[in-house]
This record gives sequence, structure tokens and C-alpha cells, in this order.
Amino acid sequence: MRVLVVDDDFMVAKVHSGYVGRIEGCTVVGVAHTGADAVEQARELRPDLVLLDVYLPDMSGIDVLRALRTGAPDDPSVLVITAADDAATVAAALHGGALHYLVKPFDSRALSEQVERARRLRGRLAGLDRAGQEDIDRLFGAGSTRLPKGLTGETAALVERVLREHGGDLSATECAEQTRLSRVSARRYLEHFVDTGAAQVHLRYGGTGRPERRYTWAR
Repeated sequence: MRVLVVDDDFMVAKVHSGYVGRIEGCTVVGVAHTGADAVEQARELRPDLVLLDVYLPDMSGIDVLRALRTGAPDDPSVLVITAADDAATVAAALHGGALHYLVKPFDSRALSEQVERARRLRGRLAGLDRAGQEDIDRLFGAGSTRLPKGLTGETAALVERVLREHGGDLSATECAEQTRLSRVSARRYLEHFVDTGAAQVHLRYGGTGRPERRYTWAR
């Protein structure tokens, strides 16, 4: 994943670049501090993802977003990262084609989750020749009414409710305890929600053995 970082603050851009550099498989290919420079570097470097601030000295980040999201197949994904929390700016970013919107300050985990999501979406698109409805539902993050074989709507609704109401993150084991499902079954539903964009997963490291997968509801 090739990433372009755009922020008018040199130190903030450095911090965000550091976050990206610690994500496996991601490389910062450029840093821009103005809107014009961001557009020019995006055209020259062809990044997969742009981390875009809204408050830039020469133009709004929303205008940069519109310049980058032309509708071409090779347009970069854009993750808006800003202190702007007014509804009008959020709406403009949404309608402009932003992948997601993070309000400063945020932790590195939040950024990592969205970068991973961008990589997952681009990978799915690259692997498609023609898209079935289930493929489209996954790409757009919409819940498909057609569950994978072996999953039921009633149990999916139960797992969704537990994940929504928990408020934080859950492991498959904790979800199984609350839903009275087996751990394997709980994980199948949780991974289905991750695949459709309804939930997010991150790894918790610590102790020995494999890192623990932790799930949060994304909507």
C-alpha cells in the first residue's frame, strides 16, 4: 500500500507518516503540505491511499478530495484526517468519495484499521472481473441479506446485538460466552461482519502465542 500524507503541519505529517510506516506492507511515498502540492504529487506518484487534512493553506482539503476522486479506476482511496468536526464538512467528504473520516486526535490503532480496510477493498477490486451482488455488498460495506452457507439470520442478529451493545471490542471467546455459541461459530459470524464492512478487527499483542483478534461494530 503506497501512501501519500497531506497535512499543513510538518510535525503532524511526520507523526502520521510514522504511524503508516509501522503498518506492515505500507510505505509513505510522499508528504505534501499544501493542496496544490498534494494534487501534483498524487498525479506523479500514483499512491494507493491519501491521508488528507481539510485545513490547508492554499485550498480546502475537500477541493483536493474532489480533484483526486475523478471516477477513474486508478484513483487513490482518500482517508480524511482533520480537526474539522462540523456536519457540513463531514457531508462534503462523504459525498466527495472519502473512504472514511477520522477526527483529530485519534490513536494509531484507528488509523491502522482504516488503512487495512483500504488495502482490503483495493485487493477485492483487483481480484474481480465481474461483481456479483455479494461482492458489491462487501465493497460498499452493506449488509448482505444472503449469509454464507451455515450462518443464520437469527444468530447473526444476536451476534450483531452483542457487538453493538458491548461498546468496546470483543474477542471471539468473549462473544461466544455472551451469545452461548461455540467459539468457532462466534468467530465465523464476527469474520462475516468484518468481510461485509459492518465490523472491524484489530490484533492485540501480549503474552505468548498468537495475537488476539478483537472485534468492534463499525456502523
